[in-house]
Amino acid sequence: MKNFVEELRWRGMLAQIMPGTEELLEKEMVSAYLGTDPTADSLHIGHLCGIMMLQHLQRCGHKPYLLVGGATGMIGDPSGKSQERNLLDTETLYHNQEAIKQQVAKFLDFDSNEPNKAEMVNNYDWMRDFSFLDFARKVGKHITVNYMMAKDSVKRRLNGEASDGLSFTEFTYQLLQGYDFLYLYQNNQIKLQLGGNDQWGNMTTGTELIRRTLGQEANAYCLTCPLITKADGKKFGKTESGNIWLDPKRTTPYAFYQFWLNVTDDDAEKYIKIFTSLNKETIDNLIQEHRNDPGQRTLQRRLAQEVTRMVHSQADLDMAIAASNILFGKSTKENLLQLDQQTFADVFKDVPHYHVSRDSIIGQPAVDALNQEGMQIFPSKSEMRKMVKGGGVSLNKEKLQAFDQAITETDLIDDKYILIQKGKKNYHLIIVA
Repeated sequence: MKNFVEELRWRGMLAQIMPGTEELLEKEMVSAYLGTDPTADSLHIGHLCGIMMLQHLQRCGHKPYLLVGGATGMIGDPSGKSQERNLLDTETLYHNQEAIKQQVAKFLDFDSNEPNKAEMVNNYDWMRDFSFLDFARKVGKHITVNYMMAKDSVKRRLNGEASDGLSFTEFTYQLLQGYDFLYLYQNNQIKLQLGGNDQWGNMTTGTELIRRTLGQEANAYCLTCPLITKADGKKFGKTESGNIWLDPKRTTPYAFYQFWLNVTDDDAEKYIKIFTSLNKETIDNLIQEHRNDPGQRTLQRRLAQEVTRMVHSQADLDMAIAASNILFGKSTKENLLQLDQQTFADVFKDVPHYHVSRDSIIGQPAVDALNQEGMQIFPSKSEMRKMVKGGGVSLNKEKLQAFDQAITETDLIDDKYILIQKGKKNYHLIIVA
């Protein structure tokens, strides 16, 4: 059985670990859980480090549990600051849970008959009938306010971050999370909690609650991964347009692939260890190959391929590569026609756009249709004539044969787009209303 802690350590995925954790993992098959927020019906790449921890845990022979924080979702954001974490009704909650499970099933084995098959649990199932009086008696009396006030997360909120105060809900969040661990320890024999390093305070409240409730011989443990940042120190996982989602309806496989393809060299060396399951020898060889010739972007290409294939599929990866080649390599009209509308929009989102009426372009000679007022495709009609004559203008990846060639309905991609290309990489997109 592979050593789980060593696996995390060489990958740069280990931040803090409680004494005795490694010995426990070497002694027996350990059940461990990681919590996730169900406020959306998709995870994003900010969740991936935790999911990869569960994957390594299972591959090392241990049993992973994914805890969906349904009770948390019913409360919303305890700080009152987040616009994303809205209150959920039960129907939405369980819909999101199933959607998340389908995504995580690409990383974990939920269906085998092996004793360490993955399980999903939802804390709403044990919290929904838990009265406040029960909570005060079973949980509140075991943890002192002094203990809770000593947590760094609470101190930070009281010493400047919480200009409008600290809500009771936010203050007691660590008790809610701590009770999850106690419940799972008693009912599922879970002895280890995994999470991001920012959760360390809440996680250790769980181990303390277990000991104070069940006695000092009840040993529970925590292990965290570091918060992933970019080389420039900025938060990982977000772009100017928002989160990079695992759901292809929210982030197309092309945009997903491009995110990984465009990370820096330093980030690629770090991310390929964290976000792929490639072994150490393979990764070391890739890093050396990349350092020998950084211009080939060996690491970025392999990283983008591995993560896109794992999150989506080989077919989606093939389409993402083909879509990338439309702008940056050789491609044909057939390649254009294979793109779905969202991918097409993603590929050409940074290309100059021109909105025109159907009457102004269909049936018109190209020299007039492509030189309408407001368009900046060609400096002049005479310049366009020269470029067409020299074979330097393409319409939907096919050479424009004559400057007065008529634009027809068959030239419209998805009944609305015409792609004009000047030279090798100068693109313009016409959108026909």
